[in-house]
Amino acid sequence: MTNTSIMLVEDEIIVAADVKNRLENMGYDVLGIFDTGEEAIQKAGELKPDMVLMDIVLKGEMDGIDAAQEIHELFDIPLIYLTAYSDEKTLERAKVTEPFGYVLKPFEDREIQSAIEMALYKHQMEKKLKESEEKYRKLIEKVLRLSNEILNELSKSD
Repeated sequence: MTNTSIMLVEDEIIVAADVKNRLENMGYDVLGIFDTGEEAIQKAGELKPDMVLMDIVLKGEMDGIDAAQEIHELFDIPLIYLTAYSDEKTLERAKVTEPFGYVLKPFEDREIQSAIEMALYKHQMEKKLKESEEKYRKLIEKVLRLSNEILNELSKSD
């Protein structure tokens, strides 16, 4: 948990201040509070937080789900929705952004802390898996290339 940086995207100032205070009391470093999807995308690229906590309803043209999709595609930063919305349509839209969690407001500190810690761990394991898959893909390509070279040499000597 130490040195974990979090970006908070929330358009209600009182809620944002409360969440920021609670996160800092848990030992997290809150890099900032942003209230539009457009700003969230820009700041995610600049600040490179370890985690984004995203509300769904935001100021501006873009909602939190659209912003989350962009952040996921551009920066591969784990994201947890922190929202009051749990209707089926919203959940269906949100899940395609591959969030690492969905915490309903109001929440207890333990809920958000466990969601953050589990998301960070899962994201770290997924990165290791991707690295491992890439390593083995390159190894297989090398073996296939060498096999083809050997077969070509053998066919020339016939």
